[in-house]
Amino acid sequence: MIARTSAGEDTSQWRAELARAYRDPAQLLAALGLHPSAVGFDPAAARAFPFRVTTAYAARMRPGFAADPLLRQVLPVADESTPHPGFSHDPVGEQALAGTGNLLQKYAGRALLVMTGACAIHCRYCFRRSYPYSAHVGHSQIDAGLAAIAADAGIHEVILSGGDPLVLDDDALAAVFERLAAMAHVRRVRIHTRLPIVLPARITARLLDLFARQTVPLVVVVHVNHAQELDRDTGTALAACRSAGVTLLNQAVLLRGVNDDATVLAELCESLFAAGVLPYYVHLLDRVAGAAHFEVDTARARELEAALRRQLPGYLVPRFVREVAGAMSKLPIDQLPHAMA
Repeated sequence: MIARTSAGEDTSQWRAELARAYRDPAQLLAALGLHPSAVGFDPAAARAFPFRVTTAYAARMRPGFAADPLLRQVLPVADESTPHPGFSHDPVGEQALAGTGNLLQKYAGRALLVMTGACAIHCRYCFRRSYPYSAHVGHSQIDAGLAAIAADAGIHEVILSGGDPLVLDDDALAAVFERLAAMAHVRRVRIHTRLPIVLPARITARLLDLFARQTVPLVVVVHVNHAQELDRDTGTALAACRSAGVTLLNQAVLLRGVNDDATVLAELCESLFAAGVLPYYVHLLDRVAGAAHFEVDTARARELEAALRRQLPGYLVPRFVREVAGAMSKLPIDQLPHAMA
């Protein structure tokens, strides 16, 4: 368990670490002993979608290794500026779904609240890298979204997303939890976050107390794409969440040059389970403009899923899926329409 501190010390530590995040790719590359030209760094791509990487995450990158799978996820490169057919700024049709305040409703019985546009790390393949956050985040939007959930007894699960909802302070989260706990029809609350991985210091004693006090079952879905992202600090943070009664799941994205290898994916699944996290989904890339260089085709994805089934027990094999705009659920890759396969 993470050592207890006062609330002020809790907040100041992780906020200070977040403030120290790398904002200049050249500084990170210098720390790794890499020349920008050797890794394909493109300043124009960094201007189009700002760069941000926590020092905790950067510390897990291998110095001098241009193909490091963690560096590849965050490095702005020239490929981002090349247009590709089928890639857009709204790849899963979310902007057409935006409803009351910050509420998105894609699937029956579930609603997603866009809590913030802020993240601790900017992943280059992020499907919301062009999302119009300014129109959908803020106190009034959250209030309107919560009111809409309260009025709809058919919503049984609420997903807190963003950005990253754990960038918000504990008081803001507590206020949302309190509102949701008063809604008898809400059976589960799910938090989608990368912070236990990229900023483990965020999992403070005060946040854990907040988690433990919840009367509605709480699920935290983390995002890990490669076993190298897991270390002692992430293990401590994840164990603390489990001790607070949180169910932990992982969603990964299948990324070319990062984890498009059966051995790499098997190691990821084993490492997640050792950390108390159940592998849940491997998403085929959402086709957001600027991320085409990460795409792995469906045929290769099927090969990788089959290989994992041969290597791992069934409960460690994540479901390989694609999110399709307008579909009633995420689609397993063997159910994709022919045009998408």
